[in-house]
Amino acid sequence: MVQGRWRTAGSALVRVVVVWAVSTLTMLALAGLLPDFRLQSGDGDSITRTAITAVWGAGAFGLLTGLVWPVVVRALLLVPALVLGLLVFFLNGSLLLIALWLIPDDRGTANPETAVVVAAVMSAVASATSTALAVRDDNAYRRRLYRLAHRRGRGSASPEGRSGPPGTLFLQLDGVGHEVLRSAAESGVMPTVAGWTGVTHRLTAWRTDWSSQTGASQLGILHGSNHDVPAFRWYEKDSRRIMVSNRPASAVELQRRAIEHTGDGGLLTLDGASRGNLFSGGADQLALVLSMAARRGRANRSRAGYFAYFSDPANAVRTAVSFVAEVGREIGQSTRARLRGDTPRVGRGGLYPFIRAFATVVERDVVVAAVIGDMLAGRRAVYADLVAYDEVAHHSGPHSADAQAVLERLDRSIALLAKVAEHAPRTYRIVLLSDHGQSPGETFEGAYGLTLKDLVRAGCGLPVPRRAERSKSGAEARDAARDALRTALHRQPAPSGEEERPASGSDPIVLASGNLALISFPDVPYRMSREEIGRRHPALLTTLANHPGIGFLLVRSEEHGSVVLGADGAEVPVDALKDDDGPLAGFGPGAAEAVRRTDSFPHAADIMVNSMHDPRTGVVHAFEEQIGSHGGLGGEQSQAFLLSPSELSPPTRPGVELIGAEQVHQVLRRWLREGDGPQVPIGPARLSRPTQVCRSESETEEEIPIEGGATPDK
Repeated sequence: MVQGRWRTAGSALVRVVVVWAVSTLTMLALAGLLPDFRLQSGDGDSITRTAITAVWGAGAFGLLTGLVWPVVVRALLLVPALVLGLLVFFLNGSLLLIALWLIPDDRGTANPETAVVVAAVMSAVASATSTALAVRDDNAYRRRLYRLAHRRGRGSASPEGRSGPPGTLFLQLDGVGHEVLRSAAESGVMPTVAGWTGVTHRLTAWRTDWSSQTGASQLGILHGSNHDVPAFRWYEKDSRRIMVSNRPASAVELQRRAIEHTGDGGLLTLDGASRGNLFSGGADQLALVLSMAARRGRANRSRAGYFAYFSDPANAVRTAVSFVAEVGREIGQSTRARLRGDTPRVGRGGLYPFIRAFATVVERDVVVAAVIGDMLAGRRAVYADLVAYDEVAHHSGPHSADAQAVLERLDRSIALLAKVAEHAPRTYRIVLLSDHGQSPGETFEGAYGLTLKDLVRAGCGLPVPRRAERSKSGAEARDAARDALRTALHRQPAPSGEEERPASGSDPIVLASGNLALISFPDVPYRMSREEIGRRHPALLTTLANHPGIGFLLVRSEEHGSVVLGADGAEVPVDALKDDDGPLAGFGPGAAEAVRRTDSFPHAADIMVNSMHDPRTGVVHAFEEQIGSHGGLGGEQSQAFLLSPSELSPPTRPGVELIGAEQVHQVLRRWLREGDGPQVPIGPARLSRPTQVCRSESETEEEIPIEGGATPDK
């Protein structure tokens, strides 16, 4: 505590010195520009002497402003606001004249009207400088939000004045795996989390589904079902469209399906708030919720989060300065990584520094401010997502120094929210959780010189870029395709006496979701079988299954139902899969059940491809430009966490593992019931509720079709 007080005092002293220096420079500049404002004696002074005079004058003006203004304002409280506004300029000018009079040897003089101008400019510059210096001061930020809450009539309560059931804040740290959180707490990177773990909170690991990504996990956590979400991106043959979890039109459709599947509106249906999420959870209070972003008009309350936050100029300055600093930080970090020759490494140029700054600064600030407002308003349940770590870990690596620095800043946000909770009108139980982890590793293209799409096309005998054709994998796939085609053309002739050529069909659609990829043949209206794929592209499945960068394939079989294919001809029916044997050996516990569940989805792809995984190092190969990835099986990406207050019941019974986002949803619902919080409605009677997440009560609007590619990250 003593160390914290010294740090606070030191920060305050630095701010005073900097504001004083800037005010001095401003006074010197104005003395050079304004003819009736002088900082020299009649005979003239040296530059050094003039600078000392400016230091004296700026200090005297600042001191008088700090001492006199509070007294003057209190004395003039009964003066009409318009008159007081006019008096401000004259009083400021008078204080400047007094400050100049205090300068020794009559070196500072100014006409009264010039003094008013100089005082106004210096006050504005000093105020802007002080605000800019306070952008990283969470205490100043919290005090400003308190004042804003009081002005809105919300106020805060003392602990003795609290009443009613406790509220619950679910704070999702996107992409932070169980092992990453534990390590960050033990190493001191996250001191707030370290102080909670094992003392006031219990840390529990939970295992994700095969699709270890935010779309599937958060849909299951907030709405109780992620059925038929096979990946982050997938092609649906019945509607002939590509679903992408971070497209607004896809998000609203996924939320609609989940509500229809479960029969209830979500985790946050009563007095709930959803902040920075893909889905609403049935909440009435929304900010930056993607499933609401496909709507026009005032009914789109999600965008209101930006306007509410940036309507405060101090917030705008804080975030703008931090945004610019983050862009510079990313450019510096990527440059150093390139000069050091760090591997693996992906491109971090173009717009990425700005995308990262948006995720780590703008989204964080807006969401944290919204959550603070929710707690001061006394809402019963709040679910918020902070995506900063996930974004940085994708491009810098989940265990990199860059990612650790983001965790440190997230810990400060957690501490800020915990401090605010002490002043809320009800007690708050803060639950930290994640939706998945991340696994490190070089990209598939970086390791083998071609993308998975190139490999698929080569295995189908289709044209590929020259660079991919020259790679070892590309050449082998092309040769295998030629040999297989030659064999097919020399088969036994068909009854008509003509040779039967394998059908070519349309080009396959290859969609990457981290180290999971889905291959679909859009001209076939149903899920193709292994036998049909073999007749059309005889070399494709063998090429993929035997590639060193691929762990296993899932395909439907006419003979065995569905099978998992591995290297060297390994083939296991889905019903006979085991975690510790066959193609799934090394992918961790629960892999077989996760694959079986995904195989049952109506929109499972013709070929599901999971990259290799090295159990010793935890390395996987992402099929997109990420050196920290998630979306499939293998490594830390499948191990998320729950950090819950000890006063809540344990997530599971001793020795029972928490598996899947849908089970996490049930745990969170139980915790809300324990606190007499929002009760999630169950049964057909609530089916009318879900339509409100897409429509307002007074108007009907169409979804906006979202065209073009999806962003690679959140």
